[in-house]
Amino acid sequence: MSEERDEAAVAAGAENKQPARRGPGRRFQPGQSGNPKGATPGRRHPALEALDKIGLDNAQGVLSRVIQDALAGDVRASEIILRRVWPERKGKPVRLTLPDVNCAADLVLATARVTDAMACGDISPEEAQSISAVLEVHRRTIETRDLEARLRRIEEVEGKV
Repeated sequence: MSEERDEAAVAAGAENKQPARRGPGRRFQPGQSGNPKGATPGRRHPALEALDKIGLDNAQGVLSRVIQDALAGDVRASEIILRRVWPERKGKPVRLTLPDVNCAADLVLATARVTDAMACGDISPEEAQSISAVLEVHRRTIETRDLEARLRRIEEVEGKV
């Protein structure tokens, strides 16, 4: 009799239990999204769509008011407009004399000059890092050019070109 109750409990539990989202018996199959039927994947939240509509409907009026305020001497309004017309630069030009870099060996001297300029305080560590990143891209370009030339010579020797 207890076996019958155990079987009934297992059967009742299986009926009420929802399948897991992951693993065996999952609701969503591979390649299927959890979006409701007919929903567009990547659909924006309705509140964000409503805010966009409000912004679009009122943009001209807001812009006109900010321009009026700026012309009337409102410094904050002027700043808003000027930041859109002339955005702030993300960095400043760095003057640093580097040698011509035509091969990987030339990069040693160029990198040494960057390091020396940073050590002397002529450029900041962040500026040195930015310059070094440009030199690294240049190194990879040289490396690619040199590998292509080597491969071309090997193919010519083997008669494949």
